[in-house]
Amino acid sequence: MFAFEPIGVIRSCFREKFGIPRQSGLVPAARATLELRPPYAQLAAVRGLEDFSHLWLLFVFHGLPEGRWQPTVRPPRLGGNRRLGVFATRSPFRPNPLGLSAVRLEQIAVDSGRIMLHLAGVDLLDGTPVLDVKPYVPYADCLPTATGGFAPVAPNAELVVEFSPQAAAFCANWPHDDLRELITQILRQDPRPAYAREPGDAALQSYGMKLYDFDVKWGVVDRVAYVMEILLL
Repeated sequence: MFAFEPIGVIRSCFREKFGIPRQSGLVPAARATLELRPPYAQLAAVRGLEDFSHLWLLFVFHGLPEGRWQPTVRPPRLGGNRRLGVFATRSPFRPNPLGLSAVRLEQIAVDSGRIMLHLAGVDLLDGTPVLDVKPYVPYADCLPTATGGFAPVAPNAELVVEFSPQAAAFCANWPHDDLRELITQILRQDPRPAYAREPGDAALQSYGMKLYDFDVKWGVVDRVAYVMEILLL
């Protein structure tokens, strides 16, 4: 039996699972900070890390129902219509709910004794416990001859994204990062469940998505994602 203690916690723009990209790197504008916890919050522990552009994060899928692992799952990449073994997928419903993400390291910040790693291209829910950080080593971690099974290449950005005047104005006044670009990158990936993507449906499908401290109201019709309004929670 093993017992693991988180070394830190993620603070990200994603406040709920809906809308989180299905892999890291698909939404470069998605940012987060990893705040290290004592006794791991030491400058000595991150010495030399600034020389690496990317990191591996080993984390815990939190907020999932306990006892929900399944031997087979339906990958969204396959439209939710085909079952594969859980070990052939990156589903969070695993015997041990562990995840692995490659993220960009933008900055190491020290503030009043706190050590924070500023990250980009994340696919992590706010509050995610992180068990370990490892540097991404290109010569070993990038394998040009590797094959990707049912996901050989990155998914196509499927939707065109448009903003209402209210949503555009909200984004223009947001003081942190480029909010419009973040929302655009997320919605281009079409975060809807597979059953909602049937072609030929001309009726507006409406959704809500929580980012930071606001709710993004958007809909899809004729392959266009339209951001209708953004409301503070």
